[in-house]
Amino acid sequence: MSSLAASDQHTAAPATAKVIQPAWVRIVHWINAVAMILMIMSGWQIYNASPLFTSLRFSHSITLGGWLGGGLLWHFAAMWVLVINGLVYLTLGFISGRFRRKLLPITPSAVLADVKAALTFKLAHDDLSHYNAVQKVLYAGVILCGIIIVLSGIAIWKPVQFQELTAVFGGYDAARYAHFFCMAAIVLFLAVHLALTALVRKMLPPIIIGPAPRRR
Repeated sequence: MSSLAASDQHTAAPATAKVIQPAWVRIVHWINAVAMILMIMSGWQIYNASPLFTSLRFSHSITLGGWLGGGLLWHFAAMWVLVINGLVYLTLGFISGRFRRKLLPITPSAVLADVKAALTFKLAHDDLSHYNAVQKVLYAGVILCGIIIVLSGIAIWKPVQFQELTAVFGGYDAARYAHFFCMAAIVLFLAVHLALTALVRKMLPPIIIGPAPRRR
């Protein structure tokens, strides 16, 4: 009997791994990543044609489009992908309750405690299904920046047709500054995001295959 029990334990199917990132999150994440990179690089090409800061130019090697017209074509093409994909993400995030579960609550005390832990390299990443306070602030912040950058972009693109929206930003020039600083915040977020992924490598598999890697 004992040998049969042991045999059953060996032949039993392994427990199903917990899915950290559902399929729809993984799909919109990678579409958004590609669209955002195209938007940023083509946006730098457009910026160079009429810079906000005379001392700041982006190297031609990291811009997309080759010239102003080419940059605009790439920017508008990627814009539609980003907007449609973003609307899908926001809709599913609210309907599924993911935003409520993942991003709330956010308290100042929790943020300060996790920032202190991060600066002393004591911030835990044991449970990948749970966001710490720093992650909550970063993800909520980048979503807000994404919304503002789209709205300011529309205000810049069609300042006459959407003059009420342009007025909300304080005019065409102010909308350009809002657009630029939101771009800078998103680029900073991407840099931090990539750095954390490189440091905590177990964060990468869930956004590719869904489940977290099994411990051995």
